[in-house]
Amino acid sequence: MNMREIDITRGIVENHIESLYRALESDVVIVGGGPSGLVAGGYLAQKGFNITILEKRLSPGGGIWGGGMGYKYVIIQEEAKGVLDDFGIPCRPYKDNYFCVDSINFASGLIFEATKRGVNIFNLTECEDLLVRDGRVTGVVVNSSLTQLAHLPVDPITFEAKAVVDATGHDHDVVRTFSNKNDVKLNTPTGKPMGERSMFAETAEQAVVTNTKEVYPGLFVCGMSTAAVYGGFRMGPIFGGMLLSGKKLAGLLEECCSR
Repeated sequence: MNMREIDITRGIVENHIESLYRALESDVVIVGGGPSGLVAGGYLAQKGFNITILEKRLSPGGGIWGGGMGYKYVIIQEEAKGVLDDFGIPCRPYKDNYFCVDSINFASGLIFEATKRGVNIFNLTECEDLLVRDGRVTGVVVNSSLTQLAHLPVDPITFEAKAVVDATGHDHDVVRTFSNKNDVKLNTPTGKPMGERSMFAETAEQAVVTNTKEVYPGLFVCGMSTAAVYGGFRMGPIFGGMLLSGKKLAGLLEECCSR
C-alpha cells in the first residue's frame, strides 16, 4: 500500500469542512453536549432537522462520565426509562422505581446514537456570544476552545440557526453572557438568571423539566442550565430529569422550527 501523509490530511480537512458548511445554517444549535442536549438533538435529527451541537471540551457527555464521585453508575427513575430505550441504552432495576445505568455506557451510547441519527457534533468548539436580530436570537458566535484557553486575540466565526439552546449545565454560559452583555428582560421572574440552589433531588428533577422552555425569543434552556437560570435546586447523580428535559425540548424546538 502506497501511504501518503497528504492524503490522510486531505481526508480530515475535506470531511471537516463538509460538516462545517452543513452547520453554518442549522435549524438548531445546541451549546453543550450533555445528556439533555444529546437527547433533544437525537430526537430532532431523527425527524430530519439539521442539528448542531457545540462542545467546548474534548469529549461530549457532560457530567455523566464520572458517575457519582467517580463510582461509575448513575440512577434513572422509571418515568425516564423510555428515553433510554429509545436510544438503545441498557439499564438494570435497582429498587422501587429506580434503575442503575453504567455511566460509560450511558454517555457513549447517547453520543453514538445522536451522531448516528445525524447530529453534527463539534468538540473543542466554544460559543462566545450570540447573533441577535430585531429582538430575537438568530445564531451563535463560535471560536476554538484552545484559542479561548490561550487568550489569543483571534476573531470568531458565526453559525445561523432558527433556535439556540443553552445546554451548558451549571455554568449557563450562553444565557449568562447574553444577559450580561445586553439590556434584555429574560422570561424569568426577575428578568435575569436567578442562580442555582443547593441539593434537593425530588424538587430539582421536577423543576428541570418544568423550566425547559424559551427564555428569550429564539433562545431555549434545558438540563442543569434551567436550575441556574430559574433558581432551581441541583439533584446530583440522578439523570431522569435530564433525559425528560431533552425530550420536552425536542418537542418545543420542533414547533419553533416549523413556524
